[in-house]
Amino acid sequence: MSSIELESVITCPECGAVTQETMPTNACQWLYECGACHVVLKPLPGDCCVYCSYGTVKCPPIQQGSSCCSSGGA
Repeated sequence: MSSIELESVITCPECGAVTQETMPTNACQWLYECGACHVVLKPLPGDCCVYCSYGTVKCPPIQQGSSCCSSGGA
């Protein structure tokens, strides 16, 4: 059985700052404020959360093969 990784490194597309973060397992993280330049990151189109867009590891629900959150693409 594969284990779920909870650590992901987010890279800010504005300033290039990299920060290791622990992903929540009980909620999506739609917003993330860069600690260096303070820009607020949002998921890219087609991604469910900031970890899927800017992180080195996808969020836990995606790692498990399910959809993140309950939002559909309607």
